[in-house]
Amino acid sequence: MNDLVWISATVLLGSGLLYASWVDLKSHRLPDIVTLPLIVAGLGFSAAAGQTDLTASLVGGAVGFGLFAAIGQVYFKRNGREGLGLGDAKLFAAAGTWLGWNALPATLLIASGGALAFALIARRTAGHIAFGPWIALGFFVLWLTRHSLSGE
Repeated sequence: MNDLVWISATVLLGSGLLYASWVDLKSHRLPDIVTLPLIVAGLGFSAAAGQTDLTASLVGGAVGFGLFAAIGQVYFKRNGREGLGLGDAKLFAAAGTWLGWNALPATLLIASGGALAFALIARRTAGHIAFGPWIALGFFVLWLTRHSLSGE
């Protein structure tokens, strides 16, 4: 992949993830105006640049959304309150479109590990932790790692 294309995509992605994280930290919400453009950009980038196979990108978006939406629904039915919202599902779907379905387990591992470490260090036993910034961290780390490992 051309370095200019990769740098442009990285700046776009990093800016979007930084903004999404900021919004989630402030409001505990990831609105569609933040997440949906990331999904569309991931699909477009996948189709245009070939970084991720378009099929893997489509499957990644669907699996990412479906998995988190199902977990959130089960949590809501069990506890009567939202624990993992559809904004998180859409951000995870965006990770799937940019990275492909096979990167979702690693993205989730980094996100969960980061959130758990934060909760332990901050001793946050009560209240809510915004999960979007942690998804964004896993997403961006894998994006950067993929490029550095490919030798481009």
